[in-house]
Amino acid sequence: MTSDGNSTTDPRPVPTTWGPASGVGSLPGADPAEALRLVLGELPDFPHVPELPGRGAGADMIGRTAALLVDLAVDLTPAGWRLVPRSGMDQRRAREFLERDLDALTDVADDYTGPLKVQAAGPWTLAAGLERTRGDRAVVDPGARRDLAQSLAEGLTAHVASVAARVPGAQVVVQLDEPSVPAVLEGGLPTVSGFGKLPAIEASVVEQELAATVAALPGSVVVHCCAPRMPLDLFRAAGADAVSFDLGLVQDLDAVGTAVEAGTHLFVGVVAGTDAPLPAPKGTGSRVTAWWRELGFPVEQLAAAVTLTPSCGLAGASPGYARSAMAHVREAAKYLQPE
Repeated sequence: MTSDGNSTTDPRPVPTTWGPASGVGSLPGADPAEALRLVLGELPDFPHVPELPGRGAGADMIGRTAALLVDLAVDLTPAGWRLVPRSGMDQRRAREFLERDLDALTDVADDYTGPLKVQAAGPWTLAAGLERTRGDRAVVDPGARRDLAQSLAEGLTAHVASVAARVPGAQVVVQLDEPSVPAVLEGGLPTVSGFGKLPAIEASVVEQELAATVAALPGSVVVHCCAPRMPLDLFRAAGADAVSFDLGLVQDLDAVGTAVEAGTHLFVGVVAGTDAPLPAPKGTGSRVTAWWRELGFPVEQLAAAVTLTPSCGLAGASPGYARSAMAHVREAAKYLQPE
């Protein structure tokens, strides 16, 4: 490792091109084949395997990620997902949803070539979203966090292999969703009872444990967080090849500049994840270009350094808006060129 936490020799292949525009993950609806056709149509240069939480329990972010776990069992309780001794109906349902998504890939996208993104909760958000069998959230237990992170890395590695087998021309990119990390760092996570807050965890611990997961994964890794106070420096130092964020929430331009100088790719969220008026694509392109100029980098480098996305998942949007948002980022990316 170098002093800033990045590996001196990165064994993961980075895509030849990241693609000008992509999605964050979730979409409205319940038909994986229909959703995949939509993504391939609107984001042809960098599609993602869509998540469809509208299907119910097991298709949500934590349940879907639990379907990837190896040798760990979870079940759904009235309070949320919980680690349990034996796998039950809820985890089996989550795995069935994942299999249907893989079947849709075979049917719809088997001849696709280029970067293709899959998403899962990152180790910290997963630990924050799971209760221990007895006690509070798994995030407070270093041993539970370690077991979850190792299981997640093993399961994601197998998932990437499954996707690659179904879409041989794809360069599979893994996105780790970490919306809970700011609350982990600040001591903002509520206890299971809801009457208190869990203690903050030191940034060095968060970085070290996230870095172990990133290093264990094949292919390029994106870390996504659309929560306020996203720790961009921490994600970069943990070895992420790219970071994904809501442009409207990122205030630390020095951290962005450091990431660009380190070669970290930027997934920039530029439109809302729920129904809202959309500006003209050229206006969005101009907004991003002005932001890039403020960072102090040559505009000629912008198009290669940035992938435009919605600011977060689109599961809460109407189907029409979700389609329009994806089309918008695709068209806006065409304007990331010198005037």
